[in-house]
Amino acid sequence: MAAPADLAWPFFDDGHRALVPQFERWIADELPALLHGAEDSLDAVHACVKRMVQSLGRAGLLRVCVPAACGGVREQLDVRSLALGRELLAQASGLADFALAMQGLGSAPVTLFGNAAQQQRLLPGVAEGRIITAFALSEPDAGSDVAAMSSTATRLPGGGWRLDGVKTWISNADLADHYVVFARSGEAAGAKGISAFMVDARTPGLDASERIPVIAPHPLGTLRLTDCRVPDDALLGEPGQGFRIAMGTLDSFRTTVGAAALGFARRAMDEATQRAHARRMFGRTLADFQLTQKKVGEMAVAIDASALMVYRAAWTKDVQRVRVTREASMAKLFATEAAQQVIDGAVQLFGGLGVVQGMTVERLYREIRALRIYEGASEVLELIIGARTLEAAAAAGRAAPGAAA
Repeated sequence: MAAPADLAWPFFDDGHRALVPQFERWIADELPALLHGAEDSLDAVHACVKRMVQSLGRAGLLRVCVPAACGGVREQLDVRSLALGRELLAQASGLADFALAMQGLGSAPVTLFGNAAQQQRLLPGVAEGRIITAFALSEPDAGSDVAAMSSTATRLPGGGWRLDGVKTWISNADLADHYVVFARSGEAAGAKGISAFMVDARTPGLDASERIPVIAPHPLGTLRLTDCRVPDDALLGEPGQGFRIAMGTLDSFRTTVGAAALGFARRAMDEATQRAHARRMFGRTLADFQLTQKKVGEMAVAIDASALMVYRAAWTKDVQRVRVTREASMAKLFATEAAQQVIDGAVQLFGGLGVVQGMTVERLYREIRALRIYEGASEVLELIIGARTLEAAAAAGRAAPGAAA
């Protein structure tokens, strides 16, 4: 397996460097048995992810998902630790990356915005792999446009809330023990009228049984909420803060999606270079042809550039403690688009063998495609980056000496 991002870079400290061999040991010692038979059916995929979460918890690796007060490795959620974990796991298995990522994403709203009681109720179980989490934001008509959601949260006269609506494309649906659900609570129009709630999967009125089969099998499904009642202490933050909670969570996790794409790209590069040295054509190996050398050179540049953008965004979030909407969007956009090109190039180098079911590059080709859509489709990220860049330019213009009034 290829080495992760250069750990000598100033983005990392000794704690990050110590994490890498821990993940590598788990990948070598635990992962092969866990993956056995995983793609036989959707039931097998669900069972595999559940076993992976439990195993990652026993190994202490899910501690990167929570703060130290709840059993984590750092005082606060550390994006670099999550990104390193996802990069390493993605090189080995898309399902293993998924298991770690969803524990982080599903619990991050509670980590970042929950009170101490809410955090203690959920996060230790997340770190130990006892509680599987999910992030329920998207709807059939509200994916990229979060403010268009129609699920409702209604205050009850005697206390608590009633949730009604449909959520879809929910990772870990029908597997999670706990959901963070976003719904319109009506404090204002658009994004300002959304709230976030902690919902136990056993709550009456919650149905997560509808699965969605996709090209790279993962636990994915639709969540239906019908007169689903939760207590007052299920509310995260204040009423109307749901959009802020969702965007604050994505600010961290979009960067880690880029890290997963980087892991896929590194694995594709490994497979491609091995193939180039082994495959002979016209009396030479593929590696001897200048066209192959050019393609591998393009792959190498794309991978290094992706790593720099991913870990710059993660470092900025962890160290400078500022909003990184622009940096995280850049990291996810560039790394996922670059990985798609790297993996496509690897498939091409394999020729007909590259599209045979069960080949590593064929699996990677299926795995990478969704990353260019979820947690911000590439086209939406381009709009975000453009808007933020124009805002920054306008602000700099206003601040410049002699700027026009």
